[in-house]
Amino acid sequence: MIAPELLRTAPMAKESDFYTIATLGSHSALQILKGAHDEGFKTLAIANRKTERLYRSFAFVDEVIGIESYDDFPSVVPQLEQRKVIMVPHGSFVAYLSLDEHKRMSIPYFGNKAVLDWEASRELQRQWLTRAGLLVPRQFKTAAEIDRPVIVKLYGAQGGKGYMFVRDAADFERRASELGRENYILQEYIIGVPLYIHYFYSPLSGKLEIMSMDRRYETNVDSLGRIPAAAQEGMDVSPSYVVVGNSPLSLRESMLAEAYRMGEDVVRVSQEICPPKGLFGAFCIETIITPDAQFYIMEISARIVAGTNLFIDGSPYSYLNYSEPMSTGRRIAREIKNALLSNSLDAVLDDSGVRN
Repeated sequence: MIAPELLRTAPMAKESDFYTIATLGSHSALQILKGAHDEGFKTLAIANRKTERLYRSFAFVDEVIGIESYDDFPSVVPQLEQRKVIMVPHGSFVAYLSLDEHKRMSIPYFGNKAVLDWEASRELQRQWLTRAGLLVPRQFKTAAEIDRPVIVKLYGAQGGKGYMFVRDAADFERRASELGRENYILQEYIIGVPLYIHYFYSPLSGKLEIMSMDRRYETNVDSLGRIPAAAQEGMDVSPSYVVVGNSPLSLRESMLAEAYRMGEDVVRVSQEICPPKGLFGAFCIETIITPDAQFYIMEISARIVAGTNLFIDGSPYSYLNYSEPMSTGRRIAREIKNALLSNSLDAVLDDSGVRN
């Protein structure tokens, strides 16, 4: 393991000048590339024609490869394989590339692709979270069991759409025809405060860090919440959870220990289900906090999330650890640099991406 003090004050690694940190031009790419630049790496954005000019406008982006659409990303893989490129994934990799394409990508890749199957499946995610001792909302096998408010989640729902809310079993029966032949999950609807906790786990030091936290602005559900329930009666508006922005949030300090424990246990179980490396690098646990200060876990994202874009100059939590600006994007680059310094690059890359 690398010494903790080196993780905080790692000098510029001369060898890092020969590596390029690359990512898709979307989601959290600016944060990732700015962090890589600040840690001494060359930077590369693979951007589509609509965003190419944007990424060329930033001085810390050394190179931009333009493609017509992100569906064309596999066409640039052969040329990237010939270079000393390390790919940093984010949410747009999940959205634009199929799971199989993601796994087949042989460019050195920060993270563990074995975790992708567990992240992509709601059933496997639930197994992972419950094995970690985290509290998850109840799921109902049949509509007849519904005895409380339920959110009906359609399989493959994306972009914050594909949800329906019902009050009880009778309400579901009245509205079941709206689902057609779609597959769905019946999940207890937890009323509370949404909180997204951003973590970073270092396989080099074996240490977990809380990097930052956020909550999301979603449309049109946040607007609906401002309309009294009585006034909503009869309105033909379906709630949508399309995320349009994020706002920072800090957690009551007495609850931080539980937030940290949840992250530790998620990592521990990941090493059991995806041995030996498990989950490492950036990840996020999506929670709902109830009035009795109980965390319910809704989802886990096994990668950097867009809510970290609020903290390109660091957060209160990252400042406590580093006393310097440390975004999650920069923390990823710092981990890669530390791996180079300690001759342990294979510890932070997926096995299929390791190069001699």
